[in-house]
Order: sequence, then structure tokens, then C-alpha cells
Amino acid sequence: MVKVLDGKALAARYTDQLRGLTSALSRPPGLAVVLVGEDPASQVYVRRKGQVAEKLGFVHRQIDLPASASEAEILAVVDQLNGDSTIDGILVQLPLPKHVSTIRVMDRIAPEKDADGFTAVSSGKLSQGRPETIACTPLGVMKLLEESGVKLDGLDAVVIGRSNIVGRPMAQLLEQANCTVTVAHSRSRNIEAVVRRSEVVVAAVGRPEFVRGEWIREGAVVIDVGMNRLADGRLVGDVEYEPAAQRASAITPVPGGVGPMTIAMLMNNTYEAAVRRQG
Repeated sequence: MVKVLDGKALAARYTDQLRGLTSALSRPPGLAVVLVGEDPASQVYVRRKGQVAEKLGFVHRQIDLPASASEAEILAVVDQLNGDSTIDGILVQLPLPKHVSTIRVMDRIAPEKDADGFTAVSSGKLSQGRPETIACTPLGVMKLLEESGVKLDGLDAVVIGRSNIVGRPMAQLLEQANCTVTVAHSRSRNIEAVVRRSEVVVAAVGRPEFVRGEWIREGAVVIDVGMNRLADGRLVGDVEYEPAAQRASAITPVPGGVGPMTIAMLMNNTYEAAVRRQG
């Protein structure tokens, strides 16, 4: 019988632990979230982050900018937050409007306040195997696998997706856990064959039900990072869930799998940044 990896329950445990740890600090951790534009999905996600931060007793600030905000205006906000002694973690919600360079904005965040793990410093340290702040979604996936008792050592894994947010750091973490890792994407040839031989499948390609259930190797562990809303209003992942669940040994649901862990790891990263800054 397939084991459903309940990210919602594990995230609740992590946040409960953080609440106790936070109370021991000389001042509460501070998280600032910058939201540019009015993308509905981003608004929902940012609101949820704020709710969890406030529940934990964090100092929380949300800075809302219009979609027309210039890159210079966004950078000025980041500069102000870099110099704010009450803020330990800065998150600029992605995606940004097309006229804004995501790389320049990410590069402007002080590395010690990089709550999302997206800066070049954080990415570089991860690639060298000495991570300090790890991108929240890949970190959440690794915690979910660890807490679920999945033994990764020596397994064949595929990561479908090559973004700097999920795919690349996910592949690096799996490699550092001694998996043999293939990085695939929507334009990879023979992707079905790659999935069929993989003992761990992480789908982060951003296409609804891109990975067919029949591709899943018997007994594989399936991590679905996708979150796609169909025309009929249903939320589905990047994996065809029901047929995949019939073949997998463990699988994450959508919703309730990876998403809650991403937010929990954001809070964890902010807490750890506060600890480092407070000595």
C-alpha cells in the first residue's frame, strides 16, 4: 500500500518546534516579504506566509508594490530592508514583472538575509556542499523524505525541472545524499524511459499531470512539486496522481504535500538567520 507523505502534518510539527525555539531568542525573528503586482496565486501564497509568521511570533512586514513599479523602486525597497535591524529574512515573491530583472533583484538581497536561498552566495555554497541557507522547497522535500524514513543512499533519482528555485538545488541535495541524479525537463528526449528506471522521481516542471502514472517504477518514491489549477477549478500536480499512487511506495499529495513544507522551511531559514545575527 502506498504511503502518502503528509507535508501538512509535518510542517505543523516543525512550526510548533520553531515557536518554542523562537521564545528563547533575545528578540523575535523578522521576516519581510515584497510582493510586486497582483498575481492571485502569489497573493494567496504571501498571505499564508504572513499568517504562519505571525502565528510563530515573528516580526512580519509585507511590502506591496504595483506591477508598474520600476526595478529601481524594487531595489530601493530591498536596500531599505537590508539595513533594517529588525529584519532577518527578506523574500521577494516570484515571478516579478517582465520589465524587472530577477537576477539583479536577487543579487541585491544581503546574503545573510536571504530567506529563500536564491542569492548567488547561497546557491554557490550549496553547489560546493557547504550550504548555509537552502532554497525552501528543495529543503522541505529533503526533510519530508528524511522524516518519512526514505533511505536515499545509492538510489537512482530523476529531477524533472531545471529552475534555480527548485530543480537545480533539488538535484544538488539529492546528489549530496548519495543518489545518482538525472536532471530532465520538458524538452528532454526519452523522458518516459528515464522516469521508468528511477527509484525517486521529483516532478517540478510546471505542467499539469506531465508525468504519467504508468511511467512510475514499481515501488518508486514520487515527490510532486507542481501546483496547477485546471479550467474546471481542480488543483493538480505535475504527476498523474491516482495511477502513480498505484505503483509508488510513497507519494506526496497535491495539495498538502510539498507546499506546506516550503512555508515551514521559510520560517526555519528566517529563524536560523536570526540566530546567526544574534550570535
